[in-house]
Amino acid sequence: MKLPTFPKIYNTYFVALIATVGGMLFGFDISSMSAIIGTKQYLDFFDNPVGVRQGAINSALAAGSVVGSIMAGPVSDKIGRRDSIMFACFWWLVGTAIQAGVNGFGTLMAGRVLNGVCVGITSSQVPVYLAEISKKEKRGSIIVIQQLAIEWGIFIMFFIGYGCSFIAGPASFRTAWGLQYVPCVILMAGLPFLPRSPRWLAKVDRSEEAITTLARIQAGGNVDGPLVVAEWEEITTVLAAERSAAPGWRKFIYNGMWRRTMAGFTVQAWQQLSGANVMTYYVVYVFRMASLTGNILLISSGIQYALFIVFTSVIFFYIDKTSRRGLLMYGALAMGACHFVVGGILSAGEYVPEGVGGDKNVLIRVSGAKAHSVIAFSYLLIIVYALTLAPVAWVYAAEVWSLETRASGMGIAATGNWIFNFALGLFVPPGFRDIKYKLFITFGVLCVGAAVQVFLTYPETCGKTIEEVEEMFSKDGPKPWHTKPGHSKLDTLIEEAREKNLHVRDVMDDEKVEEVAAVTTAAAEKAV
Repeated sequence: MKLPTFPKIYNTYFVALIATVGGMLFGFDISSMSAIIGTKQYLDFFDNPVGVRQGAINSALAAGSVVGSIMAGPVSDKIGRRDSIMFACFWWLVGTAIQAGVNGFGTLMAGRVLNGVCVGITSSQVPVYLAEISKKEKRGSIIVIQQLAIEWGIFIMFFIGYGCSFIAGPASFRTAWGLQYVPCVILMAGLPFLPRSPRWLAKVDRSEEAITTLARIQAGGNVDGPLVVAEWEEITTVLAAERSAAPGWRKFIYNGMWRRTMAGFTVQAWQQLSGANVMTYYVVYVFRMASLTGNILLISSGIQYALFIVFTSVIFFYIDKTSRRGLLMYGALAMGACHFVVGGILSAGEYVPEGVGGDKNVLIRVSGAKAHSVIAFSYLLIIVYALTLAPVAWVYAAEVWSLETRASGMGIAATGNWIFNFALGLFVPPGFRDIKYKLFITFGVLCVGAAVQVFLTYPETCGKTIEEVEEMFSKDGPKPWHTKPGHSKLDTLIEEAREKNLHVRDVMDDEKVEEVAAVTTAAAEKAV
């Protein structure tokens, strides 16, 4: 899809703010259900859905997102990172229209699936786009803006839903769901002013445009700046090497690439398996177990989303100064501890077979100090999640891929996220009914498993260029537990470029171009 020509804005934070509205769509759709599933209007209209039926409604978004994630890589490689986000928006417009006019279970499912296709594409390609335009020193914080946008979307939509709960009848949720148009229109209006990814331009052999864009983003338009020269040389060298790799699906497992594929897929899977979705999708159920009702229930749930935003904002300032491995590993262990505490408290709760407040998804109730402890540790779990797995999983997944595999690779990673999101969306409501407090114990055990895998298989990527990560995952690379943040080789290349007074033309002369072309052609012939 070719957009009309518009003036471009190259400030990376502005670019990130516009691009990450795609994350806000994700957040809107998450809490478009959270504030509504407990209202009388929703329960009456949809005949009080329980168990698998309610799980199917929530997981419909994830089902569509799996499809979107699978589509995302080929679409992004064909039309570019920026334009793939625009392509996704059209799915959102159709899905939102169907939800705004919902007349039953079927149309609600259809609308959420179509919205999910959009979310699958944007959740995988916005981090790719941001990773490819950012300086290595700022890449983490830039991608964290994506997580912040998700959380602002959750927060805003939750209180839109809360406000709409005072509207009588089906107009209550139809109004709330119809307002999901707003962030999508903002995103579509802003995208034409964003530059294309310089790394995608290099990948499709638009070198001059790639250099110009890289210079405007990184060096105020100076194509001969040391950073631009060093980074362009690294991009072209790594791209030539990657084009000599195995074609097709084999490039995701060839020559140690399987390590990166496993890391990208599992870090997104663990984000879901950590159990945080219990709090984002079903916090209303958890707080009902703690004897909260009415407006206090909804406001207490909204406080959780506010904490989410506040503490992700804190990590925004530190994400590029600390270890990705440490945040993932210790965050998983701390979340596991919170799950064990909540599960232990609820195990001593009162069994309510008819459902707490008539809600048949909620069969346990605690009160007094026990209820306060459940609320406190639910909040603490979200605080830990906001500081660790929520933002870092997106950052790490965007960093592990090579240039040749990044778009489809991030699609694989996002597929891991959405497959388990879908599974948990189906599993959690029946889990509340069938295994009750043991649901939290299950998530606690999974968090410990996540920490073990991070320690054994995730090398550090903080402060490395996205090309340099290649070595970290190679067969001869360092053991993951021996890797540390920083110490990037790009800094050395910049100094060499400065000392030798190199210009871009020095790393793009005819001999160099012919050499790269020869390597690529030979690799292609060998593959055939």
